Amino acid sequence: MVQIFGNYIEEPALSQEYLIIGFSPSTTPWKRRWRTNGLSASFLADYLAIFFPGDDPNELDRRDEIKGSIKYIANELLENAMKFNDDYAPQSISVRLELHNDCIVFRVTNTVKPAEVEKFQALIQKITTSDPYELYVHQVEINADSTGSGSGLGLLTIINDYMAKLGWKFETCEQKPEVTTVTTVVQLDI
Repeated sequence: MVQIFGNYIEEPALSQEYLIIGFSPSTTPWKRRWRTNGLSASFLADYLAIFFPGDDPNELDRRDEIKGSIKYIANELLENAMKFNDDYAPQSISVRLELHNDCIVFRVTNTVKPAEVEKFQALIQKITTSDPYELYVHQVEINADSTGSGSGLGLLTIINDYMAKLGWKFETCEQKPEVTTVTTVVQLDI
């Protein structure tokens, strides 16, 4: 079964420049790997930054802005993928970063714990049907009063601060036990 939410785009014709990184859940527990998320996000940002010239100060500023955007978005997506990954599923977490003429596309695929699928989809419904800025302010207020997690603040920051489009694709495999993967796609205009 496949379910699509938000501004999900299927994989277009491959861009000529892309980078894929995979993380196997069986090699190292995510709590230990958590420390490497920032390092991985920095690597992705540094890699893609080489495609933006820096011959004058304006170009340098633009390159630094793009690099910072990539680092933040990649780190947020990686943290979410690792935090909510189904550690019992054998599939690895993959991060794909694509450079297109007019945008950068992030594709992060991970499994979702069976008990979390509906909760995650409800959060996505809320994000995609509400005003993102109002929802962000509301979630900040809620988080200030509680220690809740799964508020979507990182995703809302990606939408509000980076003007990115987000989409999700949930696929449930007919295995025993059942495995659900989610691919989160972020389109960042450049």
